[in-house]
Amino acid sequence: MSGIEKVCQFLEESGTYYLATVDGDQPRVRPFGTVMIFEGKLYIQTGKVKPVSRQLAANPKAEICAFRDGKWLRVSGELVEDDRIEAKTAMLDKYPSLRGMYSPEDSNTQVLYFRSGEAVFSSFTAAPETVTF
Repeated sequence: MSGIEKVCQFLEESGTYYLATVDGDQPRVRPFGTVMIFEGKLYIQTGKVKPVSRQLAANPKAEICAFRDGKWLRVSGELVEDDRIEAKTAMLDKYPSLRGMYSPEDSNTQVLYFRSGEAVFSSFTAAPETVTF
C-alpha cells in the first residue's frame, strides 16, 4: 500500500476527520467525512456556498486531523480546486448520499486535492511516521 493510500484508508476508517482553515486571523475547524484518491491525488469535497470554500480561496493552506484506535493523523498542505466534472462525479459516486445536495454539473459542488501534502501518523507508543505526496 502506498503512503497516500494509507492516509486515505486511515481517514475513511476514522469516519470523521476535522479540517482546519484560516478566516482572517481566526482558525476555523469543522468535521468532514469525504475523502478519495483520484488520479493519484488526495481529494475532499465541500460546497462553494460554505464559508470553508471562501476561506480556502483566500488562503489554500489547510490541515486535517483524525483520530482512531489510539493513533492520530495530521495532513497538511494546500488545497487546490479541481472543477472538472470527472473529479466531481468520482466523489459523488463514492458518496451517493450527497447526490441529494450536490451534482457534478451544479455551480456549488467543489472538490479539492492536496498539493504538496504531508501526513504524519502519530501515537503515544510509536515514533511518528511521515508520508509526503
